[in-house]
Amino acid sequence: MRSARLHAYTDDMAEGLSIDDVDKPQITTSDGVVVAVEGAGWCQTDNHIIEGMWEPYVPQPLPMTLGHENAGTVVETGDEVDLVSEGEQVICHPVQTCGTCRPCRQGETMYCENDAFNGLTTDGGFADELLTSERSVIPLPDGVDPADIAPHADAGITAYHAAKKAVGGLNPGDAAVIIGVGGLGHIGLQCVNEMSAADIVAVDIKESARALADDLGAHYTVDPESEDVADAIGDITDGAGAAQVLDFVGADETTALAPDICAAGGDHHIIGYGGHIHEPAQALVNGEFAFQGNIVGRYAELQELVALVEREAVNLHTSRHDLEDVNEVAEQLEHGEIDGRAVITP
Repeated sequence: MRSARLHAYTDDMAEGLSIDDVDKPQITTSDGVVVAVEGAGWCQTDNHIIEGMWEPYVPQPLPMTLGHENAGTVVETGDEVDLVSEGEQVICHPVQTCGTCRPCRQGETMYCENDAFNGLTTDGGFADELLTSERSVIPLPDGVDPADIAPHADAGITAYHAAKKAVGGLNPGDAAVIIGVGGLGHIGLQCVNEMSAADIVAVDIKESARALADDLGAHYTVDPESEDVADAIGDITDGAGAAQVLDFVGADETTALAPDICAAGGDHHIIGYGGHIHEPAQALVNGEFAFQGNIVGRYAELQELVALVEREAVNLHTSRHDLEDVNEVAEQLEHGEIDGRAVITP
């Protein structure tokens, strides 16, 4: 079968992956599930994996097939699988968990001590077929196209995971700032809008992204290239600041906004990454705001997000691309040329 594989780390996205002919995945455990991939979202994390940014944190066995946002049709199951059967359409949580370690028993599946992460520690879905497990698949509602929903497997639940935490700190009339209305941010904006009565402020340098934010329910938009972000948010909130900030960029410039835009006792959620946090400890003490890290949401949160999708409360803005175009997609994302989420359709 065809597979887009990383053989060596590189900063050149034009040459990042090669299309190889590899053996189809084989089920070796009783809970194994093989999925014919119909949609695999391209994520900024894929670019970071190609660059080698994740290697110090999670060593990768190269060559490896990338792709952690996957959905498709079940083509084979292990002997003890009864949640799904051949022919059913599913979305795949990117992490395969053991279910028996203490974090799994506590429901914190993202902290599983024996996990395998598709496209990060084991082969992913930029291929014709994907090997996963029964604990990682969620049957799709009738009428949901796997290629349409695939990015929710990571972009969606990561954004939902952050939004779910943020809305706990939002009262009606509070301000929630969404920094970066891209592949994750446009999902997070909808989740906050659906689950709270906050005034949503969308910040993005791209006019098209701000227009998308308007369409998705943002109450205000801010262009950081022509406006002072702190002043704009101060004007919107009468100087109080934002109760919750969801930073889907995570660059030095965006994390540095926290002391000036967070309300007293507020949170600056870091979802995008690549930058750093360089703030004096006194700034946190003075404002009593907090930086909050976020990782991929739990399996149960993906179930909750699928429910929101089914009721048409959260919609994805996507474009579709052939498997052979993976490097072109990586380049476009690197240069900020993709609105919403790119989906590879093997």
